[in-house]
Amino acid sequence: MDPINPTCPAALNVSSYREMRFTPQTVNGHRVLLAEGYIDDNLIPRLEAALRDNSIEEIWLRSPGGNATIGNQAGILIRRAGLPTRIPQGWTCFSACNFLFMGGIARFVDNGGVFMVHMFTHTGDRQAIRSEVQRGEDNTIGLIGEIEQQSALLASADNDFLIRMGVSRLLLSEIMYRQSAVGQSGNRSTRRCLTQDEVNRYNVATSAWQQTAGAPSVPAATRSAAPVHDDK
Repeated sequence: MDPINPTCPAALNVSSYREMRFTPQTVNGHRVLLAEGYIDDNLIPRLEAALRDNSIEEIWLRSPGGNATIGNQAGILIRRAGLPTRIPQGWTCFSACNFLFMGGIARFVDNGGVFMVHMFTHTGDRQAIRSEVQRGEDNTIGLIGEIEQQSALLASADNDFLIRMGVSRLLLSEIMYRQSAVGQSGNRSTRRCLTQDEVNRYNVATSAWQQTAGAPSVPAATRSAAPVHDDK
């Protein structure tokens, strides 16, 4: 267990690739597309190319997150392709990765797979905030206004996406938006890992994990851990 984020495991298998890689593999007779790594600004053309492989049956995801807008766009591409998505046992899908996963026409979080969320924030650059405060009240008010506007736009986009993908919007109001955006001295937790009950209740997964016990096992070559980034 992570002592700071007690709903999550201490070690998270999210991949250390600095750009998301799409690798077709045959596992136990199934053609799967491994989607691993950071969700970078140039992901979309690579995903489009990978989705042209008509032999792919399913997409497996592990990622520390990345560009939120790209994550939403990638999720829509996956939905248009009509492919299921899966978080296999031992893998973690965090932040913007959530939206790729929710693009699946059918979605599976295997027992031991981790769907991890957090509250988006536009206040991560503390030095920029200090600089604006030091420049005076007008600059600080302007910065606050910009943060409020960007947060409202992202929240609206999140709501729209969940509606389109058939995921309960209560996931936002009851889970994601209740997390602290920035760790405080009294509460350093900023991440939340959903239980299997929550994964099913909010329709994050379209099938309970007990029904996916026959899924192909994760290839040994892809098992590794890496840091995660709170950058949605």
